[in-house]
Formats: sequence, structure tokens, C-alpha cells
Amino acid sequence: MKISLLNGLPVVSLTLTYREDSINAPNVLFDTGCGATVFDTDLLAHLGIQIDFIHGTAKRMYGIGGTGELCYEQMIPGLRVQHVSFDNFPIQLGSVQEPYGFDGILGIDFMRKAKLVVDFDTMRINFSK
Repeated sequence: MKISLLNGLPVVSLTLTYREDSINAPNVLFDTGCGATVFDTDLLAHLGIQIDFIHGTAKRMYGIGGTGELCYEQMIPGLRVQHVSFDNFPIQLGSVQEPYGFDGILGIDFMRKAKLVVDFDTMRINFSK
């Protein structure tokens, strides 16, 4: 996976797959300082994924400056990011496109689960074997 810099921020392009549908998310912030992975609710709606108000948990996403955005954390069985399946992995759904301009934010939780190896010299991310 290639890292691009957008206004100095590391951005990647991902393919998300759920059931038989796939969607490209070309503008995902690669954020080593973020604890949780968040995807935009409108983006995931294209895959038929909706916020589960009953089984999901309301969370606050805080950024620099302390402003908090409401997200819902829930398990999405069968969600694949690139080629990695995340059956028991909590994903946060929230509004990240409109206020921040991203399709999602890859947090350190995803990076560890996917065993990513990042090379900032070549601006490439590889999935560990």
C-alpha cells in the first residue's frame, strides 16, 4: 500500500469488502496517534452497513483541540479491509468525511491487528506475513 501526503498528512487508499460488495476508500488518514479505526457512515452505507443503535456503543472521538465527535463502535462480522478479514474487530462509524475530508481514519488498533510494517523512506505499507 502506498502512502501519499495530503497537506502533510499520511493518506492511503483502501478497498473495503462486505459480503459480496466492495468499495474503494481513496482518502483514508493513516493515523498512528489514533487509538481506534473509524469509517465514514455514508461510505459504509454503500456496503449496506448501518449504525447498530442496539448493539453498538456510543463513543466520543477526540482530536487535537479537544473537539469531540460522536461515533458508534460495533462489530461488523465479515468486513475485509484490503485482504484482511476482521470478524471480531470493533469499527467505529461516524462523520469523518464532512468535517475532516477523509473516508476514514486507520488507527493503531488496525495497524497492530493487520501487523502492518511501515517504511517511511519508501512511503510504503506492507502486511506482515
